[in-house]
Amino acid sequence: MPPETYLRSGQVAERAGVNPQTLRYYERRGLIAEPVRSPGGHRAYPPETVTLLTVIKAAQRLGFTLDEVAELLDTGRRGHPTPDLRARAQAKITEVEARIADLTTIRAALTEVVSAGCDSLTNCTCPDCPLPFADLAEGVRALGECSTSSP
Repeated sequence: MPPETYLRSGQVAERAGVNPQTLRYYERRGLIAEPVRSPGGHRAYPPETVTLLTVIKAAQRLGFTLDEVAELLDTGRRGHPTPDLRARAQAKITEVEARIADLTTIRAALTEVVSAGCDSLTNCTCPDCPLPFADLAEGVRALGECSTSSP
């Protein structure tokens, strides 16, 4: 490939929407190939690096860890299809559904806090405080009083 078609670190980072340190980190992790060096010693990346970085970042947004992305890329680099991708995607769907359920529970609890007019985690004065923290704080205070009054 002619030298003018290679990209410097800053160009790759900008086009892929990452910082230059990310490039070096991904090189160390083996996610992207170590670039050739220009005669001046600058890192020179092939243009496909931008596409690969975009794929990596998209996979991360889908919930895949860098280790998982590395495994999937490695399988693809060996020229084999990745039937494992379907299974991993299904597992991610299950994880996402669990997180959605957790977030739904959190949203409901926060909505109750707002509706009840809670004003403190430990000494809430609203009539029907939905926060369990106030009761827990009372229990901790009572335990503290017991431990200081004992000989």
